[in-house]
Amino acid sequence: MVQSEIIDAVRSPIGLKNGKLIGIRPDDLSTQIIVALLERNNKLDPKFIEDLIFGCAFPEGSQGMLISKGIAILAGLPATTAGSVVNRFCGSSMDAVHQISTKIESGDIEVGIAGGVEDMFSVPMGGFNPDFHPDLAEQEYYIGMGETAERLATEGNISRSEQEEFAIESHEKALKASKKGLFKNEIIPINLYDEHILSQDEGPRTPNLEKIKSLNPAFMEKGSITAATSSPLSIGSSALLITSKKFAEKKGLKIRAYIKGRSTVGVDWRKMGKGPLPATEKVLQKTNLSMKDLDVIELNEAFAAQALYVINSGSWDKTKINKNGGAISLGHPLGCSGARIITTLLNVMEQQDNKKGLATMCIGTGQGIATILERT
Repeated sequence: MVQSEIIDAVRSPIGLKNGKLIGIRPDDLSTQIIVALLERNNKLDPKFIEDLIFGCAFPEGSQGMLISKGIAILAGLPATTAGSVVNRFCGSSMDAVHQISTKIESGDIEVGIAGGVEDMFSVPMGGFNPDFHPDLAEQEYYIGMGETAERLATEGNISRSEQEEFAIESHEKALKASKKGLFKNEIIPINLYDEHILSQDEGPRTPNLEKIKSLNPAFMEKGSITAATSSPLSIGSSALLITSKKFAEKKGLKIRAYIKGRSTVGVDWRKMGKGPLPATEKVLQKTNLSMKDLDVIELNEAFAAQALYVINSGSWDKTKINKNGGAISLGHPLGCSGARIITTLLNVMEQQDNKKGLATMCIGTGQGIATILERT
């Protein structure tokens, strides 16, 4: 059986509104990530890279025009490197990882790069010209993500104070991890057109309890979710170098982990935040594992209410989850996030000398996606 091996994984710092990354082109941002990935793995001749698949939730404007192939050209990859863009909203770049992994395991390719990018400031959520089908609108297919999280908060009896506590912990963990240098191996410093070098995430901050408690509900008049308990709009890029085991061994490439299992599922789009539960159940069944076999978990924090619903409903061990903080503190650049949490998961597993880890996330339109990594 052919295994797909992660040789390396990197990401940009994640930028927020009015931050330093505002104004950089998504393709320029991603090019720096790919160039750094190749420089870190200079035993690999770029001529062997057969495909570059990038995720993007709204692939238009400056992140349109088949951005993956454009990035490949800008990064100096040979013309023989193919490129495609995958859109599975929040799960786009995790899906890109799944596609490269599957291509390798099927024997279609030996080497590929998977990743994703999103600039939520230059391209708005929904894109520039959304056009809604009336029948789907009647079925609430286009429901706002905040409203889906409010429904989970109600269904799961999750209070505003519980959500605020979760958000505060996310920031505290991210700040602690940053101070200890735990993101250093995954973050590539970004040159902002020779004007500034950004090497840290812009999101994590010391929580202002008074301000957090004073915020009005963000999505529903009598709701419990606020801006403080939601992942912020952001910009970021991430990428993984994946090869077959045979190729890695032949070229002397160090294997960091292999992709043990993958899954995607559909759920009720009106409660899309449930997605990680059946996605995790499915990938565990496929790999003959249980939750107890997982040493660490990266659960994307779209909203504190959504994350808490999954943790509480699944009886997940909170001490294993998002050890270095999550999307509420770091940010959630949609098309980047799936590869980002796999990248963070890989680093946490190495930092703690863990063997097995899970990365999972919910997806707007009612889906879930999950990936299990194993270190040998």
